[in-house]
This record gives sequence, structure tokens and C-alpha cells, in this order.
Amino acid sequence: MSNITKQDLIQEVARSTGFIQLDIKSTVEELLKQIGKSLDLNSNIEIRGFGTFSLRVRKSRPARNLRTGEEVILPERLVPVFKYSATLRKRISSSISHGVKLPSTTIDKNIS
Repeated sequence: MSNITKQDLIQEVARSTGFIQLDIKSTVEELLKQIGKSLDLNSNIEIRGFGTFSLRVRKSRPARNLRTGEEVILPERLVPVFKYSATLRKRISSSISHGVKLPSTTIDKNIS
């Protein structure tokens, strides 16, 4: 299972809709720009049946500089998050139960 790039997405949408890739590319780029712009304004973006993009506050916490070993405090900050919809969760669960192979993770490797 490999990652799908923005270009792969553009090609697939163009193939399935019959529109030219240049039009699809500008549409995809504008959609991503608008999502980023909305997050910049601290607005949530809800796409029904897919999920919601929003910002969440990540608390200040201690961390360690890997080069020096020195402890540093990471400041509180906003981070973008995506919460998938129940519809998307059901589709994913259905795919898994119908034989879609899950990617292996380091956790799985450590357990064996």
C-alpha cells in the first residue's frame, strides 16, 4: 500500500470525470488553499460524510534536544487536526473487513 500524491489524485479525478488535468489541478489547489485560509482564520471546515478540519491547542510540554540532551520547553501552540466522520469510519471499517490489508507499523513489529 503506497501513499497517493496530489498528482495521483489529480490524475484519478481527471480519469473518472473526463475533465482535463489542468482544470482538476487548479480546483484541488484552490480547495487546499481555502482549507488553509479557513484554518488561518481559526474556522472549522466541515465536509459532510468525510470529516472536519480544525485547530486544537497543544499544551506546553517538556522535550529534549536530541543533539545536546538539554531539556527544553515546547510552548503552547495551535495544531491542525482532522476528525473523520462516522460515514468515513464505516467505509474504512468495511474495507478492512473485506480484505484490505492494513499497513504494518513499528508497533506490530515490536510485538512479534
